[in-house]
Amino acid sequence: MKLILKNISIGLLVLMISMSFTSCAKKITFQTSSIVPAARGDVKIKQDENKNYLIQVELENLAEVSRLEPSKNAYVVWMESEDSMVKNIGQIRSDSKFLSSKLKASFETVTPVKPSKIYITAEDDADVQFPGKQLIMETKRF
Repeated sequence: MKLILKNISIGLLVLMISMSFTSCAKKITFQTSSIVPAARGDVKIKQDENKNYLIQVELENLAEVSRLEPSKNAYVVWMESEDSMVKNIGQIRSDSKFLSSKLKASFETVTPVKPSKIYITAEDDADVQFPGKQLIMETKRF
């Protein structure tokens, strides 16, 4: 009886550990920006129970978009899929507060398509359908 309980306990432990690995978020760091070198950030991607992908972007030391040269109106987040489809998935909103020592920003969205790369551009309009030439930050392919 003790042997059966021990085997059941080990089986449940293995099952719980394997399930925790499948539900973990993948964390990808943005490469250093040549336009905003102080900016740092990462992307977390996690598949939910509906097989959609939750994308979370956290950034710090990101200069205000209006201070770029040339000045722009919005930081736009782009997703590239495994089949090289590029899609505007939203705009970065700044979390900077009065007397804040770091300019912080975050972004979160859900998509049914598996991303393979995330990048951020500075744009005149947040609703653009194709990325402009002012690439701010990007991840490597994952």
